Amino acid sequence: MIELPVGIPSELVPLSWLVGEWEGTGVLDYAVGEERVLREFGQRVEFSHDELPHLGYSSYTWLEPETPDGERTPLVTETGYWRLSRAQGDADPGPGLLPGVGERPFTNAEAVETLRNADGGFDIEVSLVHPGGVAELYLGQVKGPRIDLTTDAVLRTKGAKPYAAATRMYGLVDNHLLWAWDMAALGQDLRTHASARLARVEPV
Repeated sequence: MIELPVGIPSELVPLSWLVGEWEGTGVLDYAVGEERVLREFGQRVEFSHDELPHLGYSSYTWLEPETPDGERTPLVTETGYWRLSRAQGDADPGPGLLPGVGERPFTNAEAVETLRNADGGFDIEVSLVHPGGVAELYLGQVKGPRIDLTTDAVLRTKGAKPYAAATRMYGLVDNHLLWAWDMAALGQDLRTHASARLARVEPV
């Protein structure tokens, strides 16, 4: 059974099972031409909310196993925001620091239900930023304890490594957060990249 975090906006209830801190291990398995990179990694992920209609997301990964003295070898980080996909109205804040005008929409379950799509889920938008000069915008849907995402846009700085597209899948299975990430990078087509199984380490 999914327990709702205290104080979460109604608009985030479809994503509420993500909220909290998760930690576990995964496998990186990516082929570039005839070369294959196969490594184990550890990961800590946090989904948080600040009473606004989005989730904050951060991920920190390290190579496994740890060094003989128990130190972790850092791998990569990423950060971003997750939210239901809907048009922004006058009552929503922005752009910039401009405050919204009027009462905020979708503040109860009945209103949020109007956002449900024809497939019975909710369309979502996820924006992620990587420190290596890559930013991704994913579109997808959450349906129960499963999320499917596909990149709609990828931005790269001049010095960033080639990265063209990706898909991600997240699911809650036996109270664990499982995810899989396929990507098209370094001149390769879309293919298996990494997956992990994480356990909740902090109460909601």
